[in-house]
Amino acid sequence: MIYQTKPLSAGLHFLATPIGNARDITLRALDILASADVLAAEDTRSLRKLMEIHGVPLEGRHIYPYHDHNGAQMRPRLIALMEEGKSVAYASEAGTPLVADPGFVLCREALERNITVTSAPGPSAMIAALTISGLPSDRFLFAGFPPSSTGARLKFFSSFAPVPATLGFYESPKRIHRTLGELCDTLGETRPAALCRELTKRFEEVRKGTLRELEESLRDAPVKGEIVLLVGRADQVEVSEADLEADLEAALQSMTVKDAAAEVAKRHGLKKRDVYQMALAMTDGR
Repeated sequence: MIYQTKPLSAGLHFLATPIGNARDITLRALDILASADVLAAEDTRSLRKLMEIHGVPLEGRHIYPYHDHNGAQMRPRLIALMEEGKSVAYASEAGTPLVADPGFVLCREALERNITVTSAPGPSAMIAALTISGLPSDRFLFAGFPPSSTGARLKFFSSFAPVPATLGFYESPKRIHRTLGELCDTLGETRPAALCRELTKRFEEVRKGTLRELEESLRDAPVKGEIVLLVGRADQVEVSEADLEADLEAALQSMTVKDAAAEVAKRHGLKKRDVYQMALAMTDGR
């Protein structure tokens, strides 16, 4: 037995769970799972399997489901148990609670009622990806999952263009190629990036390159599994407006406005949309 059963204080106890490899669970997380009066999980089957793997018995305790679809109904029940003096352990399906996870509202409501909230840190897909990406980690921004509609996605991605930090996104394998293309258009296709897939699992893979290189690598070879996409900060090399206009003028001699803007934007690592607007203004003035 590698866990210890010890009394837990009344309140809410968050614990991180493995993102793939079951052995990444921490000893403290196992202690909490063994000792809590009440167990709650984003996915009850995942937590039950994890406890079985590590030999932590339920001993008659029920695992309450708590996720995006039942939060409003389940929160009052869990809060009431805490106020009765029970210790409640909450685990997300994988990784650290509250990182792209429904536990936030539960945490906020517990704190508003002066209920003690603790966290047993551990696995996080975002941090694991950042660790092995080779991109700067002194400053980073976790952006979560992009929205689904086209207009919202472009606005979402564009909002991060001026952020001087490594950007982190969670994305599904079905949308990752589309996402890379949209990031090329909004952030500039020469930005360095790392596509981290199936972290800690058997088929773990990290692809590195520019946004455009990664987009091209997926055109005819779709991938599977859970994905963290990291995008490096933009280069700080600045091009003067006069030089930009000169490059556009030269490109417009033999290209359409759209192609000229794309070529010049790629050359300087700029957003295609901004250069396109400049090219339009130049041609309208003729």
